[in-house]
Amino acid sequence: MARPRVYVTRRLPERAIDIIKQACDVEVWESDLPVPADVLAEKVKEIDGLLCLLTDKITDSLLASAPRLKVVANMAVGYDNIDVAAATRRGVLVTNTPGVLTETTADLAWALLMAAARRITDAERRLRAGEWQTWKPMEFTGQDVYGATLGLIGMGNIGAAVARRALGFGMRILYHNRRPNPLLEAALGCTYVDLDTLLKESDFISLHCPLTPETRHMISDREFKLMKKTAVLINTARGAVVDEEALVRALQQGEIWAAGIDVYSIEPVPLDHPLLKLDNVVTLPHIGSASIRTRTRMATLAAENVVAALTGKTPPTPVNARELGRS
Repeated sequence: MARPRVYVTRRLPERAIDIIKQACDVEVWESDLPVPADVLAEKVKEIDGLLCLLTDKITDSLLASAPRLKVVANMAVGYDNIDVAAATRRGVLVTNTPGVLTETTADLAWALLMAAARRITDAERRLRAGEWQTWKPMEFTGQDVYGATLGLIGMGNIGAAVARRALGFGMRILYHNRRPNPLLEAALGCTYVDLDTLLKESDFISLHCPLTPETRHMISDREFKLMKKTAVLINTARGAVVDEEALVRALQQGEIWAAGIDVYSIEPVPLDHPLLKLDNVVTLPHIGSASIRTRTRMATLAAENVVAALTGKTPPTPVNARELGRS
């Protein structure tokens, strides 16, 4: 009996590839750059499983050209790069990699918060440029974090992990979610509020919601005008949750004080993007989950999902199993 065929769209840790090789034949796109769309369209015609990254667009038309495809395993928590509805219609299982990157991404969100609040990257740039002449009472001054109010938009695993870190800084924690979570409120002392209240009262606003039609550009001109002029916005979710043109205006016009950004509407972010020219923005290249241990675990979990789906087992972290009647 022929072994299932799996295509992997990027070089991964050998541990992950070895998991797939135990049960399947595997081909890997041997580049650090995304596989071109036309190449992927050819490869999917004769495969049973696809292990992809968030940079790969898995569209209805691509799925239509893959008659044997049984599973798309995304090496990410979010799966807005995949047309899940189309996959479900075609009987294709979709999986993701939640949980394993929670703490690492929360660490990064907190690092952005601290760096933006205390002007870390701005101060370092100016030091390296020779602009530090002497100690001045009000030079490089930032915003206090300890005792401030933190507003979390999205209270899933990562949002809750950020909230836990805030406890050590004596912060008042507000959150807005699709629904209240009384258990988290009891455990973390956080308070559920509507979005406008969160925007008005928070000193730091951190985004941890998925990108959906409802959350696309949920932070735009109106929302920035509600924020404090001393507010700091942190985005480690998805770039398009924020209207980036509105964010630039808010930063330039002093409607908010600073931002820490790890994700962008277009990635990699164009070098001429206005955000990269502002001193009151800390910008990072989508490294929220980028620790060696976490990225390796993400890859192995995606591999485990592929193998399980192709060998008649239930994958560890399915997205649309219930819709397919496999839960």
